[in-house]
Amino acid sequence: MKICISSTGSSMDSTLDPRFGRAVYFIIADTETMEYESIENTAALSGGGAGVTSGQLMADKGVSAVITGSVGPNAMNVLKAAEIDVYRGLPTTVKENIAKFKEGSLEKIDSPGPSHSGMGGQR
Repeated sequence: MKICISSTGSSMDSTLDPRFGRAVYFIIADTETMEYESIENTAALSGGGAGVTSGQLMADKGVSAVITGSVGPNAMNVLKAAEIDVYRGLPTTVKENIAKFKEGSLEKIDSPGPSHSGMGGQR
């Protein structure tokens, strides 16, 4: 299964980025082989629409699930439309989050968090 983890860096040892649309990187990993690709999130610095752009990227990459901290309403709409499940990750490494996902211990997110309204809404 192909999944995406929002990440602060480009490796499996990087920490989960709690933001989805504004994550610095996305790690797209195959849960069977553990092969992965790292994608720098060019939408992270956009003035608006980062969640939609990031959600569409996940659909284009064919991922089945996203592991992150929270997802805004627009991103959630795109992910749901693409039938991509969203899970709440832990503040640990990408690798550890994949292991927790594989054992079924991550909480599924069914409703969006607050909208961040572009760069001005960042915490």
